[in-house]
Amino acid sequence: MIKSDFHIHSKYSPDSLLSIDDLIRRCIAKRLGLIAITDHNAIQGALEAKEIAPFPVIVGEEVTTADGELTGLFLKELVPKGLTAQETVKIIKSQDGLVSVPHPFDTFRRNVISQSALSEIIMDVDIIEGFNARNTLNSANDKAKALALENGKPITSVTDSHTSYELGRCYTELSINLSEEVTPYALMESLGNAHLYENKVTPMIHIATTLTKLIK
Repeated sequence: MIKSDFHIHSKYSPDSLLSIDDLIRRCIAKRLGLIAITDHNAIQGALEAKEIAPFPVIVGEEVTTADGELTGLFLKELVPKGLTAQETVKIIKSQDGLVSVPHPFDTFRRNVISQSALSEIIMDVDIIEGFNARNTLNSANDKAKALALENGKPITSVTDSHTSYELGRCYTELSINLSEEVTPYALMESLGNAHLYENKVTPMIHIATTLTKLIK
């Protein structure tokens, strides 16, 4: 079984100072065997990590759409920000990528995808974050799981890490063959039998994120 995390930020996000080297070292220490780096509107960190990490790194991006945030996984090129959710989904799919919905019911974040936009794209969504460690209210995660169940979508447990402290606190455990290339198909197959390990981070972590923005 492989510990995985599909929502991690690095210094290439405006609200993180986590270097790629430190990120990789922490993942090794926490025995994470598969990760996705999903910086805000950037893929440079993921591309860098993919070249040097001793474990598979999925190139991802948390895209700021005109309707709120969406995450693309298995990207080949940067997805431009500011487009509608539907347009963003089309671009991700054109790269044979997967669409994941990050923290869809967190009322404390400004860029959560709107419910109207989510209803328009739900058929094309591949994954829903059933547990995001940075969600302040348990109800946000509960609603995300219910949405996934209603629409037959697999769920993940992610840290949404912006600091090394957060890495490994929760994870999605998969049965997946890492001796071969991890493909979107292989990931989706493994998520059907995934085990979620959940461990929330203190809400005070959002203060650290805000301070990081100000510092940068």
